[in-house]
Order: sequence, then structure tokens, then C-alpha cells
Amino acid sequence: MVAEEAPLVVRRLTVDYGARRAVDDLSFEVRAGEIYGLLGSNGAGKSSTIKSIVGLVRPTSGLVRVLGANALDGGLRAKERLGYVPETALLYEALTPREFLEFVAGIRRLDPSTASERLRTYATAFRLDTELEEPIATLSNGTRQKVLLIAALLHAPRLLVLDEPLNSLDPRSVRIVKELLLRFVGRGDRGVLLSTHTMEIAEELCDRVGILDRGRLRAEGTFDELRRQAESGNASLEETFLRLTHQDEGLLETIASLDPT
Repeated sequence: MVAEEAPLVVRRLTVDYGARRAVDDLSFEVRAGEIYGLLGSNGAGKSSTIKSIVGLVRPTSGLVRVLGANALDGGLRAKERLGYVPETALLYEALTPREFLEFVAGIRRLDPSTASERLRTYATAFRLDTELEEPIATLSNGTRQKVLLIAALLHAPRLLVLDEPLNSLDPRSVRIVKELLLRFVGRGDRGVLLSTHTMEIAEELCDRVGILDRGRLRAEGTFDELRRQAESGNASLEETFLRLTHQDEGLLETIASLDPT
């Protein structure tokens, strides 16, 4: 597959906020049929990268292509091809989930019968039937997260961009989302960019991982490749991450100095 035809290609992406550089010459790609994990500490540049990809932040320079479409030219071709779940649930609180999802389906220009069938299927899977008619303002954070996930999936995109998608979800829903993502990429022509702080989730789901530190890609590869880069043997992803970002230095001494009493 030609690189530009991959679900997502990011080349030399740089994002500046005034004098502060949040993303620094970042390059990576999400291949067809894979879940790519974007890992990093708070302030590493993950959110700025994701917001650049989905069009919420205008980068200083670089290239972002979604299935061959330029994501930075202000057009709709790239946005039509992706589904996005933000880290913070921003929804129209005066609407019900049904009204919001029907609004999304209209924007996505979905056939009403197709939209209705997909909405019914996802609502049943996430046990949202009774909440569909309640104002979003009255719903729990976990229920709002389910609505966001359905909105991202409703138009059957070929790229999912997910920023902490399991936030606030109950164990049953977490299991459903995990299986759904594996099936999503299982077709072989779709990809997922998954940003998470939960190393266990990344280790369980991701085919490859990119580790961001201070806006730069410090390491990338499968877990075995990352362990070799970090010379961490059979260490967990958490230990490998800390070593690659040099956050393991003095960590044990810091923990030992803590006194919870």
C-alpha cells in the first residue's frame, strides 16, 4: 500500500502556541488493519496532535493525510472519512441522545433508514434504550461517552481517532468497545489511532505504539521492538515507557520517600 493511501499519514507535524512548541517535527502513520497507540505523559503533545488531525487546531507546519485526503486544507474530504471521540465529552446538553445522533447522521448525510438501523444496533449493544429520550444534561459521564462513541461510528468511517475513549465506561461497555475496535480493524482496510494513559489497554489492543515526549516521537514499534530499544527485557509496557522517556530515573527513590501518613 502506498503511504498516502494509509488510513492516516502524519509527516513533520509541528504545532506552536506562541513561543511554546507542543508538537515538534512529528511523523508517523496508521496502517490499514492496525490499532496504533499514541502514548505520552501529560503535556507530551498527544492532544495537540489529535486536534490537528481532526481539524480543531491549525498546525504551524507539516502534512496530515486521511486515506489520501489532505486534512489541513480546510476541506471536508478528510473529515468525512474519520470518526472522532474527544477526551472531554462536549455535547448539546439540551438535546436527547437520539436527537443528537440524528443530527450527526444528517451532517454525515446518512440515509435515514441506515442511520436508524445503526443507531438501534449500537444503542441496544450499549444498553442505551431508556436514555435515548432523556436530555443529555441529565446523563452520567459514562452514558455521554457511549453517545460519543456511537456518533463516531455512525457513518462507518475507515479511520477512528480516539482520545481516551474508555473514560468513565463501565466494565461491560469497556469489553464491548475493545471487541468492537478489534473487529473494526479486522476487515483489513481500516485503522484506529488510540490515545490512552492506560498502559494495560494499549498493551492489550495496539499493534504498534508511538511514544511522545515533549512533542517528539521518542520511540515507535511493536512491544517487542520497544523493549529492544529500551533494553528492558520482558518488562511491561509501563516500565518500557518510563525507561524510553527517562522517567524511571530516581523513580524508586521518589516512591520510597513518600509517607502516606
